[in-house]
Parts: sequence; C-alpha cells; structure tokens
Amino acid sequence: MSVDFVFRCAYCGKTFTPSQVTYTCPEDGHNLDVVLDYDTLHRDLHPSRIWGAGEPSLWRYLPLLPVEDPGGEDTPLRRVGWTPLEAAPRLREALNQPFLWLKDESSNPTASFKDRASAVVLARAREMGARGVVTASTGNAGAALAGLAAALGQRAVILAPRTAPRPKIAQLLLYGARVVLVDGTYDDAYDLSIQAAEAWGWYCRNTGYNPFTAEGKKTAAFEIWEQLLRRVRTSRPWTIFVPVGDGNIISGLYKGFWDLHQLGWLEHLPRLFGVQAEGSAAVARAFHAGREDIEPVRAHTLADSIAVDLPRDGYRALRAVRETGGTYITVSDDDILEAMRLLGRFGWFVEPAAAASMAGLRQAQTLGLITLEDPVVLLLTGSGLKDPGAALQAASPAPIIEPRLSALERVLH
Repeated sequence: MSVDFVFRCAYCGKTFTPSQVTYTCPEDGHNLDVVLDYDTLHRDLHPSRIWGAGEPSLWRYLPLLPVEDPGGEDTPLRRVGWTPLEAAPRLREALNQPFLWLKDESSNPTASFKDRASAVVLARAREMGARGVVTASTGNAGAALAGLAAALGQRAVILAPRTAPRPKIAQLLLYGARVVLVDGTYDDAYDLSIQAAEAWGWYCRNTGYNPFTAEGKKTAAFEIWEQLLRRVRTSRPWTIFVPVGDGNIISGLYKGFWDLHQLGWLEHLPRLFGVQAEGSAAVARAFHAGREDIEPVRAHTLADSIAVDLPRDGYRALRAVRETGGTYITVSDDDILEAMRLLGRFGWFVEPAAAASMAGLRQAQTLGLITLEDPVVLLLTGSGLKDPGAALQAASPAPIIEPRLSALERVLH
C-alpha cells in the first residue's frame, strides 16, 4: 500500500482528494503539491528503514512515495535513481571550492534526471489502468518515458519539437515509442499533448502538469540527504545548483527536502540556486523583479533541455528558491560551453543543460554569492551523449596528420 496523501494547490492552498482531481487545481489551474500523511509517517517510519533498504534505486523510498511498487523486477525500471554523489578532489582544487560535490544523473537508465519522474508517473499510470501515457519533450523526458514504458510494456506517445537533437529522437524511436515531431516549439507540443490526453483518455506525464513528476524528482533530494547531508556536518548552509527550464526539477528537490523537514529528519533546508540560460530566463526574470507571475519569453539557447518559453512549473520554482534563501543566476551559452569543457577535463561528460549548474557556480563565485567555506552540490542532469553536436561545439577540433612519427611529434610539441 502507498502512503496516504492529498493534493494541495501551490497557489490558493485548497486541498483535494486523489479522486477529485488528476492534474491541476480546478479552481485556478495552478500546479498541485502532493501532501503526505506526515503525522502517520512520523509515528510509524524511522529513517533507519530507509538507510537499511537494500535496493540501490529510488524505490528504496517507497514509504515516502504516493504510489505502489510498479514491479518491473530485472528491468531498467529498478535501476532508476541512487546515482553517485562524488567529491571530485581535483576539480575542487581547480575551482578553489574545497567543499564541492557533484550529483551525476547520467547513470540513470536513459542517462538523464528525467527517469525519476517517468518512473513514478508510470507507477501511477499502472495503478490507474491507463491505456497509454503521453508527454511533450525536447528529448530527455520523452526518452525516460519511452525507455521505462518499454520495460513495463506500457504504450508511450511522445510529441517533440522538430528541432530536438537527432540523437535524442533516435533514442525515443529505438525504445519503440510512438514519436511525432511537431512543427513548432516545446510549448506547442506541450499544449497538443494535453489535448490528446483529454481526447483519447491517455495519462499525461507532462512536467509540472502531472503532480507525480515532482514526486519522482524529489527522490534526488532524498539521496543527497542520505548520501551527504546527514553524514557531513557543516557550519554553513548547503547550496545546491540546479539547472532550470520549466521549473519542475528545482520544485521536486524542494519538495523532497520539505518532506524530510516535515518528518523531522532534516533540520535546515539547503539553499537552492536556480540556473537559467540567458536566452530562456523567464523564471529568473520574475524572481529578480519580485513578481509571482511569469511572463513567457522566446527561448533561444543551445541548452535545449532548459529551453522553455513558458515554464509550466514556474510558480513553484520561484517558491523553491525564495523559501530556501537561494537565488537565480543566468548564464550565457558561451558560459555553458566553457563549463562543459571544464567538467570534461576532470572526467564528467555532460550535455549543455547539465553544465549550466557548473556555469552557475562560476558566476556565483564571480558575484561573491559563494565563498570557499560554502558546501556546494552541483546537479549534473544528463549525459553529453544526449547532444554530441553541442559537445563538438565545446571541444577543440582534432588535428589531422600524415601517418608519420615526425608529424605526430610536430602536433604534440
């Protein structure tokens, strides 16, 4: 049995039972938070039950998830989450940031953070007996849904903008999903997927729109707590740098830390620093203008995974940063490419959106927002294999030589 929960509107605060609503608040259309039965959990669940869980995946946190175990033993579904959190001593020295850790999500089955949301959404879809699951995606969310749906034998339909990177589309197709390219933006695909779900009775995975996406993504916060925060004591608050597009990852992390705080397992919430590309900075603009409403932009950035005109979880993304004492930082595409090069030189091959967290750290250092005493975690959200075209932009071209030792010596020295 899954834990009891209700939905609560992040904006108006009204609560609803799971039988009353599926996606967003019927009063104002805002995103819904999943509110667990914290009193019962506090009474009946000790954190040692989590620590003692033998399963090295996000399913170790089933007692804190509003879904039942979906099964899928001996499939990629059971490998989602429990990603490495690494200290990176040489990178620490290069950055003069001695308390730095990296949370590397590329080890997930489809090589991105988005597997977390798709795993939990598919568990919910199985409970509901859904005939199919549909989502809009620039690539990573769709790949996560397609790959994990294949593991469970669930039908998946992916709508992607025609500009999505070809390697990401290839991944969707090989998983056997029904893939349709939309001659428009991610936001156009997003709206169309909601219409399709309503017309044909599919379950919609869309980021933010489906409240279970944040429940999947919150498991990264549980892991950061279990792997690091409860083990390493510091005199200064933790700061976590998070790439932000539609806002659901940072909202999910906030929800995870908030759950832990409600249970009394985490005394202080870490500061969340959201990082947006300058060409897709709708949330950052609203934050620095002191607004709660978010005005759409015409997104233009090489970091396709965080290129969003209208962030669909923007309100909660603002809340996550404001309520943790964090901030928003914007970085240029050149900053992102330089961050890809820097991470690569120390062993991490990431896509542009993932490198945004490193670019944000560099910017925060320049602005004096981070000192060398601050403990920092960078969230690396996806593998560089997701977008080899961007990797080629970041890398220097390899020289071509004649097959002679003298020619090799000339280029090496």
